[in-house]
Amino acid sequence: MKQTFTIAGVGELLWDLLPSGKQLGGATLNFAFHAAQFGCRSAVVSAVGNDPYGLQILEKLQEAQLGTAYVQQNDYPTGTVDVRLNARGVPSYTIHKPVAWDFIAWNEGLERLAPQLDAVCFGTLGQRGETSAATIRKLLSHVNKQCLKVFDINLRQDFYSEETVRASLEQADILKLNEDELPVVAGMLSLHGDADSQLEQLRQRYDLRYIVYTLGSRGSRVTAPDDFSVMETTKVEVADTVGAGDSFTAAFVAGILQGRPLHEAHRRATETAAYVCTQAGGTPVLPDSLIY
Repeated sequence: MKQTFTIAGVGELLWDLLPSGKQLGGATLNFAFHAAQFGCRSAVVSAVGNDPYGLQILEKLQEAQLGTAYVQQNDYPTGTVDVRLNARGVPSYTIHKPVAWDFIAWNEGLERLAPQLDAVCFGTLGQRGETSAATIRKLLSHVNKQCLKVFDINLRQDFYSEETVRASLEQADILKLNEDELPVVAGMLSLHGDADSQLEQLRQRYDLRYIVYTLGSRGSRVTAPDDFSVMETTKVEVADTVGAGDSFTAAFVAGILQGRPLHEAHRRATETAAYVCTQAGGTPVLPDSLIY
């Protein structure tokens, strides 16, 4: 009988305001949604406002069978992001603040959830507010020793700092970053040499189990202390790339939790992200052929 793993996405929860209309989004939601499709028991840890947008998010989470037990409500507006797409479907974001997910509070529910988690995904954006940053740090300190702590760095606008990046790396087991983010991190941490050298310095300095490095249309690579995988990007007709990286992370983490070989987890993550690129928005239902 296949084991059911419990995962959480913690941080931003919002409406992506796309040219085609609004879509439920945020890395927290996207990761949890796709992990659930791979058979995980998913928790969304975030906050929405006491406003129509917030109520609509709660309804959407119930419809998606993700539940709302760890989604708080407060008096700040529900998060929104203005999304513009270029000719290739690549998004640029205007992320508004302050919003409800900047004020995720520590509570008894999170204290009970933390020890049950097999994996938790977090980034820098969800830590831009002091209240949420403190809650995320506390959640990470309360998980069990076997829990995979996934730092999907997700640098957006100016909503990150060297202090946040360093503290998050100290906590992480898995780091995911892209070709635009690596030079920023290298500058912060005084990493030298080419990209491969910088990634290896990161892996050794922070004792990371895996580094996932994505290169857009040029593929991705995953490094581990004793393993390595390189994968080309699957060629597809792109609708937009919103949420593709989060689906990649979810598929990869689900594979690692299930004990899949690194190359298999990497391949399935690549195929999943490619499929999401063919669909509008970040949370399409995946075909059965992609599920482990």
